[in-house]
Amino acid sequence: MKTMPTYQTVEFTGTSAKSSDEAVNNAIHRAHQTVKDISWFQLIETRGNVEKGQVRHWQVTLKIGFALESVSKK
Repeated sequence: MKTMPTYQTVEFTGTSAKSSDEAVNNAIHRAHQTVKDISWFQLIETRGNVEKGQVRHWQVTLKIGFALESVSKK
């Protein structure tokens, strides 16, 4: 019988001066450098900095999910 995967999540906050989409991509790109086998993400929060009536900076917090490695049974 095949074992169904178990997932773990970690939170990352990405930033961008350009857009919220770029902030998401920046967070995923950085997470990919340290987290193996990323499967999915969930956008938790979107924030921004406003100066003189203009959005100047985006921050997005993501939950990033990945499957835990299988454990061999002996």
